Amino acid sequence: MSVILTIRNRFGKIAGGLIALALIGFIVSDARNGSITSFFSGHDSSVMKINGTKIDPKDYQHLLKEYETLYTMFNKGRPLDEATRAQMNEQVAQMAVFETVVNEECDKLGIITTEDEKKNLVYGENADPLVRQFQIEGQQVFVDPQTNQFDPQRVKYFEKQFAEDPAKYDPTGKIMEQWVTVKEYVLRMSRVNKFNEMFSGSVYSPTYLAKKNVTDQNSMCSMKYIKVPFTSVADNDVKVTEDDMKAYMKAHPGMFENDQPTRSIEYVSFDIIPSSADTARCIEQLTQIKDEFTNTKDNKTFVNNKSDDANSFNEVFVNKRTFLSRYADTINSLAVGTVYGPYYENGAYRMTKVLDRKTLPDSVKCRHILVRTQDRGKDIANDSAAQQKLDSALHELAAGVKFDSVVAKYSEDEGSKAKGGEYTFTLRDRPGISKEFGDFIFEGKVGDKKSVKVSNDNYHGIHYIEIIEQKGTGPAIQIGTVAKNLAPSDSTVNAIYGKANEFAGKNPTATEFDATIKKQGLDKRLGENVKVNNFTIPGLGASREVIRWIFDHKLGDISPVFQLGDQRYVVAKLAAIQDKGIAQLNESNKPMIEQKVREEKKAEAISSKYGKSGSLDAIAQASGQPVQQSDSATLGNGIPGLGFEPRLIGYAFNSAFQPNTLSPGIKGNGGVYFITVLNRSASAVPENLMNMIAPQQQRSQQGQLRNAIGQQLQPSVIRKADVKYNAGNF
Repeated sequence: MSVILTIRNRFGKIAGGLIALALIGFIVSDARNGSITSFFSGHDSSVMKINGTKIDPKDYQHLLKEYETLYTMFNKGRPLDEATRAQMNEQVAQMAVFETVVNEECDKLGIITTEDEKKNLVYGENADPLVRQFQIEGQQVFVDPQTNQFDPQRVKYFEKQFAEDPAKYDPTGKIMEQWVTVKEYVLRMSRVNKFNEMFSGSVYSPTYLAKKNVTDQNSMCSMKYIKVPFTSVADNDVKVTEDDMKAYMKAHPGMFENDQPTRSIEYVSFDIIPSSADTARCIEQLTQIKDEFTNTKDNKTFVNNKSDDANSFNEVFVNKRTFLSRYADTINSLAVGTVYGPYYENGAYRMTKVLDRKTLPDSVKCRHILVRTQDRGKDIANDSAAQQKLDSALHELAAGVKFDSVVAKYSEDEGSKAKGGEYTFTLRDRPGISKEFGDFIFEGKVGDKKSVKVSNDNYHGIHYIEIIEQKGTGPAIQIGTVAKNLAPSDSTVNAIYGKANEFAGKNPTATEFDATIKKQGLDKRLGENVKVNNFTIPGLGASREVIRWIFDHKLGDISPVFQLGDQRYVVAKLAAIQDKGIAQLNESNKPMIEQKVREEKKAEAISSKYGKSGSLDAIAQASGQPVQQSDSATLGNGIPGLGFEPRLIGYAFNSAFQPNTLSPGIKGNGGVYFITVLNRSASAVPENLMNMIAPQQQRSQQGQLRNAIGQQLQPSVIRKADVKYNAGNF
């Protein structure tokens, strides 16, 4: 007891301090995880705030994980690359806004999904398409193999089976995770889908408008015209001031309205590319082993040990059509045992050895019956049971039963059942076929029949195969290739980083940044109109760290060196800041606006110069441009050969514009038009024909309107929402 009292008296304050530090550490740890950041620091930990509703980072990550799961499932397990992941992040951010706003509106309108509707979405005959298409390793789970149609009974059976024995059917838990994700997504999106359908279902195109469109399509005019191009006026003859550009922006606010703040950067890219020393190193590595490659007898081991390509040795044969190399003709002509190279192709230096030469067909048509013994690691039948089933099939064939009937009854290959067991394979397909199957159909003869056992990662089983047809038989070679990837070495990467770092260090201001680029003739690039919820910048690809930086710095600031993947280092200048609303004139948008104003002024100059000429012939003589004629301009389809020129069509069919008179200058794409209408005609549509065509036109218009609503509803909802993004929290 005295020991405890001594510790308490002498070390109590120290112990208390240590406990306090531990508690603070615990709080900070939780704060870093986003759970109590606001409590500890007052900092808003949300990713975004939508109409006042905060989206927590954990909720955002859940949405992102959901999208990743759905992507992986419906892309047969293909991994996400950096660009796709960045694009997905942007989609999730937009969808979070759309869902939040739509759910708010659905609450106001009383739009709900009933319990019966939820059951039907997952277990009903008309289940949601995502449920109907649910896949495991690229195979649809709920499809009846006999009818190839969705079977809702299989959904409940699937859940029961996996719940009763998860260790057998789903040892990793990934399949059930995917299924739960699909169900959650389908049920959550049900109200959003109802909201979308409410709008698309409200579309109506009146009959009179359909009839008018039919009439318009039958309205035609004959006209003559001259186009005086903008290039006829020199740019130096047209002065454009900043006041002119600002006036243009004010007159066209819809072109320059930002639905959220944007930033633009100017940047210099230091691309990470191999040096000449890296190239020499690759060539030297191959040259040193060329003699050994020529003389080795164990080509497979040699290639797999020496090549940078994983599993690079492939025992298949290639012909002129399937050997996709610019050096194919040269290599095809070499004797067996000859090594060609080094040569550069597809990012690597290579040496290729001709291992064997045969005469093989370019394509084979065959038919087969498959009895499986194992499917995706699950035992189905033993070898004797499988052979007995196949023997029954062969007995029926021998008795004269049609092959397709036997296939339908016995074969367990769903991919060929509907075609009577038939497949056509090219020599290019051979690497993807089971070796035993491919060896027989390509190296056998037409009419040959054989049973072969097959074992691969997807299934084990016995095939009965018949070779029906072989085409394009000719020479083919077996090759082995050793590749050495041409990649920048560490010293090369360090040297490139050194240049980028030196540039950033010596040019810390916007003035120095611009001056050095001009002095050294560097390639200054633009990344324009970047939004806070973007994950990519055009030209740079996935670049979230750069986007964080530009939304946390001032106009003219120079960035540190950013490394973007293994492709480049970047140093950027924050060149423009645009707030929500009408954009301001800046160095980023000036060139485009200046061009627009210049075209306006050129149009005025051309119209003023030639508008009083009195006739097209006089304008032609003065401008040096030819008079052209169109006899088939229609109100519905425009003027052949001129593209989209709505102002021109408007004038041509305006009844107030009299035939055989000269129009004023009409600004179009690339120039100013002057026209003279020769005549107009409108073919009357008989009433019985109109009554037949108008409903078709009406349905077409309504379909177009529904498609337009489907495309524009989400961006319109997002544009109207009050969204505040926290750039650093993504």
